[in-house]
Amino acid sequence: MSIAPSAPPPGAVPLDRRSLAPDLARGLMLLLIAVAHAHMYLSGHQTGFRGYALDGGPVDRLVAGVQILLVDGRALPMFAALFGYGLAHLANRQLAAGKSWAQARRVLRRRSLWLLAFGFCHALLLFFGDILGAYGLVGLLLIGFVRRDDRAVVRAAVAGLVLHVVVLVGFGLLTVSAPKGDTPAAMADPVAAMVMRVIAWAGMTPTYFAVSVVPAFLFGIWAARRRLLDEPGAHRASLSRIAVIGAGVSVAGGVPLMLIDTQVWTPSVALSVSAYALHSVTGIAGGLAYAAIVGLAAGRRRSPVITALAACGQWSLTCYLLQSVIFVAVFAPYAGGLGARVGDAAASGIAVLTWLATVVLAALLAPRGRRGPAEALLRRLTYIR
Repeated sequence: MSIAPSAPPPGAVPLDRRSLAPDLARGLMLLLIAVAHAHMYLSGHQTGFRGYALDGGPVDRLVAGVQILLVDGRALPMFAALFGYGLAHLANRQLAAGKSWAQARRVLRRRSLWLLAFGFCHALLLFFGDILGAYGLVGLLLIGFVRRDDRAVVRAAVAGLVLHVVVLVGFGLLTVSAPKGDTPAAMADPVAAMVMRVIAWAGMTPTYFAVSVVPAFLFGIWAARRRLLDEPGAHRASLSRIAVIGAGVSVAGGVPLMLIDTQVWTPSVALSVSAYALHSVTGIAGGLAYAAIVGLAAGRRRSPVITALAACGQWSLTCYLLQSVIFVAVFAPYAGGLGARVGDAAASGIAVLTWLATVVLAALLAPRGRRGPAEALLRRLTYIR
């Protein structure tokens, strides 16, 4: 077995030739992921549908309400859409380089399999709520849709939305019957926490796949065929419609659960579960709207801030894993121990600072042509032969 030569393999784009909008979207998406994950490390509270403390103070409830409305269930679909977008482009570059579809599919499946392995290691060592495994799974099972026509892609996305609602109703009923408490991230015994993280990951990975990833992933393929984010100037009208309609649907669909989880409204079980499902399914529209908004912003003049955020997007896998490293060091009972001493607002503040640190790191190193360590390793494993 030999390693591919130093010249970029088919599908690998030099950092200075990458499209701005997808990288900018990934960089901003990592902020949403950070604040969505940080409160999962807290302990000692009974929590609502989205995992926020029901006994938090006014500031904690305000932060929880904003995140339920604008972040939770919106970051994951955005990431899934960007993943589908990137995977479709990777397949196209393989085919443009003269590879057959069978050869290109092997590369894509190898990459997806390694993503699944990265996700397992991430869960084993750091965080039970890993999302890499779900993307690896969707790449393994649905890569054939890169070659299917638009009608097949849309039909599959609609079927995914139906499955999404069914699964979420089931989870909502479970949450009502057994209120949520501490997660594996809050366990004091590191060995027991490791075991529980892997068990939780094994259940959550196919759930993420079935609930949030499939419809957005397929839309990402559809968008890549039209190069919506690669040529935002030529698609301003389409991106504007997606942004306005998606944001409106997302906010309207998030209000009922926001009122419930912040203890402003206490409806019946049926209405609570319906609000939970509505929040999640409309979050897909929100994720797509965020990607479209970033696409519109990418058409404007570059600034140092945009360049730094795009660098973070180029290092998205590394920065995502670094978030978990920092959160464990700060929140875990066997490390910093802050998870038992702070509330949702403080956790989100720490998440923002963590994200800013990764942006600075990427901004300092990416312009020198250096890929993130995790990206370099995934690339090396993907193109090994």
